[in-house]
Amino acid sequence: MADPEEAALTSLHPWAWWCWAIGIGIAVSGTTNPLFLALIATAMVAVVMVRRSDAPWARSVRAYLLLSLFVIGMRLFFQMILGGGRGETVLFTLPSVPLPEWAAGIQLGGTVTAEALASSLYDALRLAVMLLCIGAANALANPRQALRSVPAALYEASVAVVIALSVAPQLIESVQRVRRARRLRGDSSTSLRALGTIAMPVLADAIERSMSLAAGMEARGFARTRGLPVKGTLPVMLVSSMVATGGVFLLLSTSFRIPALWFLAVGVTGCAVALRAAGRRLRVTAYRPHPWRTRETLVATTGILAAVVVLGLGWVDPDTLSPALAALLDPGALTPSTWPLVWPQLTAPMLLVVALVLAPIPLTRPRRRSETASTRNDTRVRSLRPRAAEPEPEPAWR
Repeated sequence: MADPEEAALTSLHPWAWWCWAIGIGIAVSGTTNPLFLALIATAMVAVVMVRRSDAPWARSVRAYLLLSLFVIGMRLFFQMILGGGRGETVLFTLPSVPLPEWAAGIQLGGTVTAEALASSLYDALRLAVMLLCIGAANALANPRQALRSVPAALYEASVAVVIALSVAPQLIESVQRVRRARRLRGDSSTSLRALGTIAMPVLADAIERSMSLAAGMEARGFARTRGLPVKGTLPVMLVSSMVATGGVFLLLSTSFRIPALWFLAVGVTGCAVALRAAGRRLRVTAYRPHPWRTRETLVATTGILAAVVVLGLGWVDPDTLSPALAALLDPGALTPSTWPLVWPQLTAPMLLVVALVLAPIPLTRPRRRSETASTRNDTRVRSLRPRAAEPEPEPAWR
């Protein structure tokens, strides 16, 4: 079996993966360059495939890839149906459906232009890569370890989330157990009528096992607390969260960059101070806490640097730069024009961001097989080995 201490050395702190993914998501939000976005998505998938474990949540990246493709397909579909013929390069013409006067301004069908499709494709690709960032974090970070590392003030919420996450695996196991019991009783029907007789026992068994898990955690003193949280911190956290959300909205949707940064800094600082004050009188125990080492700092820093490079490049005014530096940086390459339609270009800062996305591969170690999988395989191998014949006991009269 795998040693837990050795597994902790090879695994990365889950919040380091989340910082890396969130930083890349912020960087993606500042560009619509399809070549740049495709390189970032490819680099993220490469990191996931190389550094993911064999745990069940590590397979979630496939679902996010399918969701991203669905988002792109639906955006292009609605652009062709409802987009209108903006642009000069006509690709094809769909049958037009006349609408009543109260629906003026809405067009069904008509001409489909390359400019309109390119604009929708760029926006859809940006949203798809942002979804892929979340999928990469879910595939690389252990959700239970992440919840164990939350601040002390969020202890009750983290315990509730851990118990909620255990319902789905217990539900699947309950379905298998109930179906096995029905087959042993001679009832192997799979019709819709049999579904009603299976649903209630399965749901009751899953809830009962989850409640037993919660009672066992409480009886064993899981995350035991002493003391009461400081009063008045909840309004401060709510107000700070609203201020930080407003700062992010201003940063991504308007040109008021300096006020947005002030709002974001004040909101994040207020949340951090309120969380620390709320958990000051809480003493939460943790079994084998996951350490935060130099590797975690480096991986989190790569995501933050990627966001800083893209956002800083978007704020640069090309008129204030020298011709050579403006040609090297080319801030306009982050948002290529779709009307007129031009071919997107890659610049040196974009390649630097892609290198930062790939940085966790050399900065981390390969994930080892989980203890459960190793134990299961060892048991399976031992069960397949032929048993040696045991010697017969000698008679007692000898």
